[in-house]
Amino acid sequence: METVTKNRHQEWTGLDVVKRTLNYFEIKTKITSVFPFLMGVAYLQLSGYEIDLLKTVVFFLGMFCFDLTATTINNYNDTKKNHQTLQFGRHMAMAILFLLFAISVSLGLVLVYLTDPLVLLLGVLCFFFGVIYSYGPVPISHGPYGELVSGFFYGVVIPAILIYINVPEGGLFSYALEGGMLSVILDIRSVAGLLLLSVVPFCLTANIMLANNICDVKRDVAVNRYTLAYYLDKKALWLFAALYYMVYLSVIVMVAAGFLSPLSLILLISLIPVQKNINLFFKKQVKEETFIVSIKNFLIVIILHTLLIFGGSFLPGWGPR
Repeated sequence: METVTKNRHQEWTGLDVVKRTLNYFEIKTKITSVFPFLMGVAYLQLSGYEIDLLKTVVFFLGMFCFDLTATTINNYNDTKKNHQTLQFGRHMAMAILFLLFAISVSLGLVLVYLTDPLVLLLGVLCFFFGVIYSYGPVPISHGPYGELVSGFFYGVVIPAILIYINVPEGGLFSYALEGGMLSVILDIRSVAGLLLLSVVPFCLTANIMLANNICDVKRDVAVNRYTLAYYLDKKALWLFAALYYMVYLSVIVMVAAGFLSPLSLILLISLIPVQKNINLFFKKQVKEETFIVSIKNFLIVIILHTLLIFGGSFLPGWGPR
């Protein structure tokens, strides 16, 4: 009895606890929220907007905490359905989940207090879809819309909220509610720039999900999980490649339209290693061997893209037209 107790105690000491926690959070996957955020910061710098440090930090912490929350919900439910072992006992895992949820809600409310009700609406949408993504009788991640939803919230909503809370009032759009009438005025150019900016993180994030589902088709079908990869079959590989090409096309369009500096065209060089990884994935779709190419491509593109956007802000005589 003493030996068993001692062994259990050893499992919960030192670095092992840290490793269990980081594995439960799947900390390596947080690149899909952190890098779109950094890209948004770089774009604000390039566009000449003054960054509100308090709002930006509160948003980052709330966003990051809820990303952790969504991951723990996913792990808690998946391990329950698949009868797998969690990194912690289920009571402890649930306690961590609720703690993260409470922190992210609190930070979200602070951000709403610092900004306006529209941020509350966007936050509620994020929380709602973050929960039903992996929870409920038919989670989004178990159907053909996982790539679309993950790409939209990580690639579009994160930059949108970040930019909205930092641009001057009316700089992106403005709204008014009077006499039961809601009027919205859009700055077409600013909104177009935001949508084009979102193409890169949207496609890169969606491809991580798509690559994962392509590798897992047979295992997913065995547990009644029918993802986009199942419905597209071999065409899923062509979508995988097309999403990367859309990334480069969007950057060319943004440079031509004056949203990004000419420096951003250097990103086209990254197509060489990205294409090499695409070819590798076309030859073999094995989770343990080739899924990693989607992560590599994400990092290759998003890191260089962010650095080039930031670097463009220092080019003499250049500015958004």
